[in-house]
Amino acid sequence: MRMVSRRGAVRLVLVSATAWAMLGLVALAFHLRPCSSRVAFLSALCKKDSKVLSVLDSMGLSSKPLHRCPIPVADDPNVVVIPKRTPNTIVKKLAYITVDKQDKDPSPLFGGRQNWKQREESFKLNSTMKVHCGFMKNSGADMDIIDVKYIQKCKFVVASGIFDGYDIPHQPSNISRRSQKLFCFLMVVDEVSLDFIQKNTTVKIDSAGGKWVGIWRLLTVHRLPFDEPRRNGKIPKILTHRLFPQAWYSIWIDGKMELIVDPLLILERYLWRGKYTFAVAVHKHHRSIYEEGDAIKRRKRYARPLVDLQMKMYYYEGMEPWSPKKKMPGDQLKL
Repeated sequence: MRMVSRRGAVRLVLVSATAWAMLGLVALAFHLRPCSSRVAFLSALCKKDSKVLSVLDSMGLSSKPLHRCPIPVADDPNVVVIPKRTPNTIVKKLAYITVDKQDKDPSPLFGGRQNWKQREESFKLNSTMKVHCGFMKNSGADMDIIDVKYIQKCKFVVASGIFDGYDIPHQPSNISRRSQKLFCFLMVVDEVSLDFIQKNTTVKIDSAGGKWVGIWRLLTVHRLPFDEPRRNGKIPKILTHRLFPQAWYSIWIDGKMELIVDPLLILERYLWRGKYTFAVAVHKHHRSIYEEGDAIKRRKRYARPLVDLQMKMYYYEGMEPWSPKKKMPGDQLKL
């Protein structure tokens, strides 16, 4: 009986493994098979509401088809009119705490050692404010002095970042001479990435000591506050306006992507045309941060308890889950 039971268990394991392998091959076939197949059954699987793709996506085996929505922009960046900046009628005087207090703990604490009361007060708008800056001395993510001086003059910024040495900067294309003079193209890197870039591409050093790769000015950050490159990479991405506080406008593009549209046309299309102050791309699959958290846990990209803790923090801060009753930003944006 024991021998039969063992053989049955082995067969069950082999059958299960074979089934999972077949499912993986099917998922790969869906990735490679174009959605424009002449076979009606296959093309139907690529529909947005396909149950097959939804099941595969929940298992982390396949993703839903990419949704590409071309947004028409103006034709000529040279005729784009930059609007005059309106004065802030609420905050008259804004100052930053730029040096963090040293503590017994020598490790950097990004954002500074502020208490809960200081944090809550920083969210209330007043005519005079003094808040903790995300990039301050002794709190990690420190930049070289020559780079700090350089960004003082940057009013229009295209920013990107590479961490953990996974890539080299991709040069933008279709950039007008006007934008080349107007914008600072800033690439934030850690020390590992700087070493990787110097070994794999040409890095020029100007008379002031600044490092350049094509149009990108490299900004090296030191004493990173987190031990994970993914978390450190989120700092300049989310806090671009704090990393470059003198900038009037900033555009963030992920380091693995290539900018192929003139940045002036982007600002005109997404901000100035509709008189907006902030624009962010809608995720092609997820409609809220909670859906993103569930997807991260399903794909095992991060420790589940830490993801749950982060979601609880968002909920505590008042971020409500998405519901069909809420309007999407695109619903109000007329093309």
